[in-house]
Amino acid sequence: MIIGSHVHFGSDQILGSLNEALSYDANAFMLYTGAPQNTMRKSIDLNYLNSALKIMQEHNLSMDNVICHAPYIINLANKEKIDSWNFSISFLKQEIKRCETLGIKYIVLHPGSSVKHSTEEGIANIIEALNYVINADTKCMILLETMAGKGSECGKTLEEIKQILDGVNSSNIGVCLDTCHLNDAGYDMHNFEEFLDKFDNLIGISRIKCIHINDSKNILNSHKDRHENIGLGTLGFETILKIVNNAKLKDVPKILETPYISASDGNKELVYPPYKYEIAMLRNGNFNANLINDIREYYK
Repeated sequence: MIIGSHVHFGSDQILGSLNEALSYDANAFMLYTGAPQNTMRKSIDLNYLNSALKIMQEHNLSMDNVICHAPYIINLANKEKIDSWNFSISFLKQEIKRCETLGIKYIVLHPGSSVKHSTEEGIANIIEALNYVINADTKCMILLETMAGKGSECGKTLEEIKQILDGVNSSNIGVCLDTCHLNDAGYDMHNFEEFLDKFDNLIGISRIKCIHINDSKNILNSHKDRHENIGLGTLGFETILKIVNNAKLKDVPKILETPYISASDGNKELVYPPYKYEIAMLRNGNFNANLINDIREYYK
C-alpha cells in the first residue's frame, strides 16, 4: 500500500518532511513548499534535498510518491480583479518551478471559486489560466482536486473536472480524488466501485494520480468539506479500507489529511498528528476503537 500524509515543510525543508513521514511509517507524503495561506517562500536548499534523496533511497521511497499541494491563495476561477488572477497564474508557475527543482512530479490544485462569476465563467477562467501555466517545458503535472462544492467552488462534479481537462491544451494534467470532498459533493463512497466505473467512463482511471483519504463529518451531498479521522465519520472504516485496497488504484499514492487530535496538558491545548495510527490501521485492516486515546497517550 502506497500511503502517507500531509507533512510540514519547515526550516530543513524536504529533509524535515521526509523524516516526519518516516516517523509515521509512511512510504508517501504530501507537502506545501511554504505556508499555504501566503506567498512567503525560502529558496530551495539543495543540501537538504540531496540528504533527503539519499535517505529516500535507503528506505526505498520513490519521488513518484511525493506530492506537492498548491497554496490555497491561488484562485484561477475568479477573474473579477485581473491583477489577482494574473498573480495566481504567476504564483502557480513559481510553485511548479519549485516542485521541479525538488524533483516532485505532481502538484495538487484546487480548481478555484468563481465568486461572482457563474460556474461556466469560472471554468472558462480556469481553462484559460491553465493554458498559460502549462507548456511543453512543464515537467510537474497539475492534479485537479475534486471539490465538495462549498460556496462557489468549481470542480464539484466529475463533469466539471472533465470540462476543465478537455479544455487544457496538454495531456500533462490529471486528477486528485478526495474521499471527504466526494462524499460532501454527493458521490456515495460506500458504492466506490460504481463511482470508479463512472469516473473511468467519463474521464479515465489513468488520470487519477493521487487520492486524499479522509473520512467526513458530514452527510452525503452536504457541500461542507469538513474532514474527520479515519473510521469516525460518515464514510466509516470499512468503506475507506476498501478504497485504499482497491486493486485498480494500487499504484496511486494515498494521502491522509485528517484532523489533528486535540488534548490538554492542564495549562494549554495541544494537538497531535494521527497519521502513524491511522496508517497502521489501514495497513493491518483493523479499526482501532481507542484511536483518539491511544494517540493522546503516545504523544503524552
